[in-house]
Amino acid sequence: MTLATNAAKPAPAPGTRLLPQFLRNFVRNRETGLVLVGIVVGLLSGVLVAAISGLSQASHALLFDIPLDAHLSATGVISWQRTLLIPAVGGLVLALIGLYFARRVKGQQLADAIEANALYGGRVSFRGSLLISIQTLLSNGFGGSVGLEAGYTQICSMFGSHVGQRLAARRNDMRLLVACGAAGAISAAFSAPLAGAFYAFEVVLGAYTSAALVPVIASAVTAWLVARGLTHQSFLMVPGFPSPVSVEMIGQTVLIGIICAFVSILVMLAVAFSERCFQRVTLFSGFVRPILGGLLLGGLALLTPTVLGAGHGAMQILLVSNPSWLLLTTTIVLKILASAVSLGSGFRGGLFFASLLLGALIGQLYSVVLTGPFPTLALQPGTAAIAALAALGTGVLGAPFSMVCLALEITGDFSVTVGAVVASSVCALIVRELFGYSFATWRFHLRGEVIRGPQDIGWVRQMSAASLMRADFENALTTMPIGEAQKLFSPAQVRQVVLRDPNGSYAGIVAAATLHSVTNRDDDPLGSLAQQQDEYLLPSTSVREILKAFERSEADVLAVIDRADHRVTIGTLSESHVLRTYGEELERRNQELFSR
Repeated sequence: MTLATNAAKPAPAPGTRLLPQFLRNFVRNRETGLVLVGIVVGLLSGVLVAAISGLSQASHALLFDIPLDAHLSATGVISWQRTLLIPAVGGLVLALIGLYFARRVKGQQLADAIEANALYGGRVSFRGSLLISIQTLLSNGFGGSVGLEAGYTQICSMFGSHVGQRLAARRNDMRLLVACGAAGAISAAFSAPLAGAFYAFEVVLGAYTSAALVPVIASAVTAWLVARGLTHQSFLMVPGFPSPVSVEMIGQTVLIGIICAFVSILVMLAVAFSERCFQRVTLFSGFVRPILGGLLLGGLALLTPTVLGAGHGAMQILLVSNPSWLLLTTTIVLKILASAVSLGSGFRGGLFFASLLLGALIGQLYSVVLTGPFPTLALQPGTAAIAALAALGTGVLGAPFSMVCLALEITGDFSVTVGAVVASSVCALIVRELFGYSFATWRFHLRGEVIRGPQDIGWVRQMSAASLMRADFENALTTMPIGEAQKLFSPAQVRQVVLRDPNGSYAGIVAAATLHSVTNRDDDPLGSLAQQQDEYLLPSTSVREILKAFERSEADVLAVIDRADHRVTIGTLSESHVLRTYGEELERRNQELFSR
């Protein structure tokens, strides 16, 4: 009775053209091969990020009539007509695309890198990823308050997965190549190879191993070098001098971390609330919601253009322009509303850069407010902004190490990142304790998926009653006399007998020990000894539900029937076999993960 699964070596998808055998063997058997593939994935990622970023800039310039090298969120000369109507037009375009592809792309094809690694062994759909990336580009291009990072990660992870499928890679290697794509995407987007690598480990792989280090780093560095050659990248200008490390400084960054933890939870709840509100729009709901969201976003943009787009230009201007507390407060509130409206109404994208922008503004607001009564005690605006940027990013993304590395790489100042380390750690602890989700896993929770991270649980779902059961079982009619059954079924050879009624339907189980303990009842029907008449398993029952069924019924063996309305027994399953098989499979996968 062995587990009938091929999860460790997934078969190539139908229609996938495999690369030559010698190349597949080289990648499967040599760590150097995976490193070289990681470099190829990083090269593709750098090109894709640069191309998508350029298309977004061109869209902003064309649609909002701004200079090609200007940032949308930092431009205050857009006409009110374009500010109000362009996001609504974008909602219309997204609605039309959604209607066209609604029946053509769905389910697993729309899985992102995290879900693909958690459930599907690193298989990311080519068609679904193209759709998500196009929707993200259009959402951002028409001014949606969403970042392009989700689109970057999706398309780059898809190419990593596609290369892995062409190489017939093992399940763990497939997941690793998806992480290489994500690392390249974030590295190229922010000119931050360390942040990209740790993002892959924390958010997409869910674990760090020495075998995975070199391929992920190779992809991140390659993507960074390519993007640097294709786009103009520079450090973030941080105002003032860094606050010296002291007890007061550490204490204040702890406070910033606490504030950012609650704000990050508020942001995630705001998106969920916005989705529920838009779901109440029932008239042509799938068509009207993005248009209505675009109109609301345009109205917010009339108050401040900062809410348009991801906010790259707004962050830099607000950091160096010494804004007032009122401007910072209103910008924070309006940006949260704009992001919630955009995502809730159907604009595609993520909260990656929005969380960084909100964090920087909250840190500045903290410094401005505290400088009034305590001018000598308050943190410098730059130090507070970077600490809060890393903390809020950690709260939303659930990736403290990548946020700390990002703070270091975008500023080029190691001393500023000390506060980021403290604030991120405090924020991560509070969000895990009080909320338990990052933004990505929170969205899964809202959809009903029980996913807390990218850890591979897809193989657990593949362990079903159909794959675990044994089909060779003893059975008998409920009308058989007990005496005849005692002669027919020896306790030395049979552990239990599955009963069926005259119609052939499942009617319970009789343990051999129970059967042979009965005396003076030779003529009674065997059905009088039946147990678990209403306790059975269906072929698709998952291993976790199987274990719950054993606990609920307190039985050692359960029958597997074909379907609930037919109740024909097709096999039996013992609790000891399930526990042993599950433990062996878990141990094997752990060994495979930590020793390539």
